[in-house]
Amino acid sequence: MGGHFDIDELNKEKEKLDLEVKKEDFWNNVSQANSTYQHLKNINKKLKLYNDLLDNLGLLKELLKLEDVDILEIEELKRQVEELEINTLLNGKYDGNNCYLEIHPGAGGTESCDWASMLLRMYQRFLEKNNYKYKVIDIQDGEEAGIKSVTLYIEGEYAYGYLKNETGVHRLVRISPFDANKRRHTSFASVMVTPEFDSDVNIEIKDEDLKIDVYHSSGAGGQSVNTSNSAVRITHLPTKTVVTCQTERSQLRNKEIAMQILRNKLYQQLALEQEEEKKNITGDVSNIDFGSQIRSYILEPYKLVKDYRSKYESSEPYKVLDGDIKGLIESVLKIK
Repeated sequence: MGGHFDIDELNKEKEKLDLEVKKEDFWNNVSQANSTYQHLKNINKKLKLYNDLLDNLGLLKELLKLEDVDILEIEELKRQVEELEINTLLNGKYDGNNCYLEIHPGAGGTESCDWASMLLRMYQRFLEKNNYKYKVIDIQDGEEAGIKSVTLYIEGEYAYGYLKNETGVHRLVRISPFDANKRRHTSFASVMVTPEFDSDVNIEIKDEDLKIDVYHSSGAGGQSVNTSNSAVRITHLPTKTVVTCQTERSQLRNKEIAMQILRNKLYQQLALEQEEEKKNITGDVSNIDFGSQIRSYILEPYKLVKDYRSKYESSEPYKVLDGDIKGLIESVLKIK
């Protein structure tokens, strides 16, 4: 519980990275350079938080001597301590990486598809409120309402570290808008968050192991896409891994992105062969049903959102569903 913060180690790492980015050949490998630069940026943020906190602690001590302390100054100091704590907790191997977030409805047809679309909106609102960039890589509409699946690519500071614990089954209890008798229904959807691994990861993919299909783009992900067969679905036959992309107008570009995602997934599977990596990267996603959920969102007969890992609760589920999930996310980070 809690993170480890060694200021001397952090300064040494900063010095090492500062020298790295000054090398003439630093940008020869753009992917690696971007990863290193982002890592340096994250370290600089931690150091700034730490130094600002020390400065403010010194100022507070002086004000205490003068008995001239404003409650707002104490609150600001508390906020800085909490921010430093969260940044200290984001020290996993892949926490600084960009990531992919997938949502899939459970059994239950229209109800679950609609719940999956509600979760998609919740994450989109959270990302927008917290200055993360995201792109809808692929989205499949439900037959009557909602979505059958969606994949987001998310860029930003500690994107994976912040979202990794959203992996799991999410449960909704509400009066169904699709039930003429207004009965209460329970729906499930799974969320999977995986880090974007370095693009030069050495994963061998043989052409004969791939089945590639092209089709018309559709739904929210394809509104601005032309009606040609630009969407791409790639199946890796040995592992039965399927990836799709319809975000671009060009079939070639969609294929490139799909191959990137496939490499990412296959690398992840290799990493998951080691139990420790399995825990650090995605955790386990159980069957999408009762008994396997990480969080419940209850709209009827009372209003409550509860995370079963941290025991964090909110009595304002509609605010949560509008993207106010930072408290939930940080509550789980603090117990990991």
